[in-house]
Amino acid sequence: MSETVANQWASLYRSPQTPFKARMARWILRPAVERIDVRLTFPDGSTWGAGGPDAPEMRIVRPKAFFNRLGADTKIGFGEAYMAGDWTAGEGTDLAELLAPFAARLTTLVPPSLQKLRGIVDERLPHAERNTVEGSRSNIERHYDLSNEMFAEFLDETLTYSSAWYADLPTTAGAPGVPWLREPTTEDLRDAQLRKIDGVLDQARVTRGSRVLEIGSGWGTLAIRAAERGAHVTTVTISQEQAVLAQERIDAAGVTDLVDLRLQDYREVEGEFDAIVSVEMIEAVGEEYWPTYFAKIDSLLAPGGAVSIQAILMADHRYKATRNSYGWIQKYIFPGGLIPSPEAIDRTLAQHTTLSVTETRQLGRHYARTLREWRERFDARWPQVAAHGFDETFRRMWDFYLAYCEAGFGVGYLDVAQIRMERG
Repeated sequence: MSETVANQWASLYRSPQTPFKARMARWILRPAVERIDVRLTFPDGSTWGAGGPDAPEMRIVRPKAFFNRLGADTKIGFGEAYMAGDWTAGEGTDLAELLAPFAARLTTLVPPSLQKLRGIVDERLPHAERNTVEGSRSNIERHYDLSNEMFAEFLDETLTYSSAWYADLPTTAGAPGVPWLREPTTEDLRDAQLRKIDGVLDQARVTRGSRVLEIGSGWGTLAIRAAERGAHVTTVTISQEQAVLAQERIDAAGVTDLVDLRLQDYREVEGEFDAIVSVEMIEAVGEEYWPTYFAKIDSLLAPGGAVSIQAILMADHRYKATRNSYGWIQKYIFPGGLIPSPEAIDRTLAQHTTLSVTETRQLGRHYARTLREWRERFDARWPQVAAHGFDETFRRMWDFYLAYCEAGFGVGYLDVAQIRMERG
């Protein structure tokens, strides 16, 4: 288990003492939840919220600690309070379904007059988490190098850690709402992941003899799949743990002669490629390096070539409102991360490259289902995960992370898309 993550527990269990800010948090939260179909229940038997007896229940276990954390830093404190056990989902309430109504109203929970203070109260990205070449390696290690064995417990056998593409869900944006979060899974996750990978390869027009660059190797499945088409693949990663296992899997698949796996930053790649692919890696690039990232891709792409990236996205106004802030996900899950908007990608391409977007396939609903499957697997396999050295606080952290993201994709606050880019 990562010592960096484990060392955070010491400060986590020291609840901040912020009586004035705690009162402010109470003052803001109560009217907010009175407009939401949830129930907040307290140890004294009192309840807040617009939800009736069947609505999702948020059980406040330690009200003082909960409001202190919320007051000290709302964006980080809410998740930390769950990690510490200050609140939990009530009996029979699914965590993602509890978080979904909050996610659907995330931009309106705080009164407009207080939203104007965002620039004053928001924490900024720590300097150490900037995505320089050195900083990127450190940021990636804190998540992807946690444990190959831990990831293998809840991912499917392809070891694919990104949104799948299910045959029975549309590839366009869905209307806001949460009922479909409860849709049953009708397809094996492995098959849905392979469809996603094939979608990226098809979008980049990868065929026999194609020279392919993959930025972000994961555990090697996309590189193997491309090589099975007869492509010559160069795949780069800065995760040492992933690189070791990816190479083993490439060798086992019998495509070693077609795949060149390198422990290398994308900024250090040289050459010319007919197709460049990257799956959910742009979120780790960092806004200040987007021009570098796309300009590098542009410089490596052969004439007539195509690019396909799968990217997590958010609406442009939300991206602009959050781009300079530091939240729970960045502190505990993806240090240095930032989700772009489609417009931010378009602006960067127009200003720094000769590329433009020529096709978009939206998979937001597919990610909600993928995350639901991962969380169910993670919880079902918790004894095996724990055996790799992870404790109960880590479990609550990952449950919150997976449910929080599922809710965001479920209500359309977040999206994910496969995006093809070409020269005009």
